[in-house]
Amino acid sequence: MKRIVLFALALLLLPLFGCGTETPHSATGYACDTVVTITAYAPQETVDAALSICSDYEKVLSKTIEGSDVWRLNHANGEPVPVDPETAALLSFAVEIGSLSDGAFDVTIAPASALWDFRADDPVLPDPDALRAACERVDYRNIVIDGNTVTLLNGAEIDLGGVAKGYIADRVSAYFQAKGVASACINMGGNVVTIGTKPNGDPWTVGIRDSKGAPDESEEVLSIADGAVVTSGTYERGFTLDGVRYHHILDPKTGMPVSNGLASVTVVGVRSDLCDALSTACFVLGEEASKPLLDRYGVRAVFLYEDGSRGAYPES
Repeated sequence: MKRIVLFALALLLLPLFGCGTETPHSATGYACDTVVTITAYAPQETVDAALSICSDYEKVLSKTIEGSDVWRLNHANGEPVPVDPETAALLSFAVEIGSLSDGAFDVTIAPASALWDFRADDPVLPDPDALRAACERVDYRNIVIDGNTVTLLNGAEIDLGGVAKGYIADRVSAYFQAKGVASACINMGGNVVTIGTKPNGDPWTVGIRDSKGAPDESEEVLSIADGAVVTSGTYERGFTLDGVRYHHILDPKTGMPVSNGLASVTVVGVRSDLCDALSTACFVLGEEASKPLLDRYGVRAVFLYEDGSRGAYPES
């Protein structure tokens, strides 16, 4: 129950379901440190099976589950590790985004992020020297991939928290489509993927949370069919200390929370893994520097600022 409450406070994207011409079935569970809600116009057993896919992938991609691919890589002391082909492919994709964003998105952030506890009852700031030393190990170029074998160089450790949920949501979507499901919505802690429209032809509606309002208040509502919507925001995880807000979106170069006036970045596209990674990269880069990256992948983004202002690219 505590996790459910925490999720309700941290929810970034709010699917707003309406009544269709058929009865939807839903399943709710917990995976990747967030509540997962799946709603589909499909038999209940199909929806339940989709939910189990999330847990299956978590066992492979989590950095905290002993024996996962990521756990084994982080505990290999720089030795080559054979991994699942999907893990290797996801890491290749993460390195691609790391390169194209000049390191704004970097899955080797783990040494720095491990020094922060954003859910502590009595939060403290990391030791500056320890954080500096951790950042020396943060560099996506330390990931060497040879087929399905991965080697982490120079003390690197990986954390796929910035892309795993998007990737898993895409896998659930692929499962539904293989089963012939024509209408569904997958919500992994604010990573939303929609399949088709509702049976009555209406698009799914997804709300971008108002950073200064209640968790169920939307700043903007998007109409989505066959698409993905992912938000990275300062209000997802964080704490306030001595009047300063510290949040979980870290600058890979400094290990400190990004402070550029942004409250959230929402990326809309077709692939959830891409939207997931880009929402983080664009938050770190800022609106102007994000535009070439958004152009390259043909996606759009909404930038909400702490002062209440808004930006969008491409403008619409």
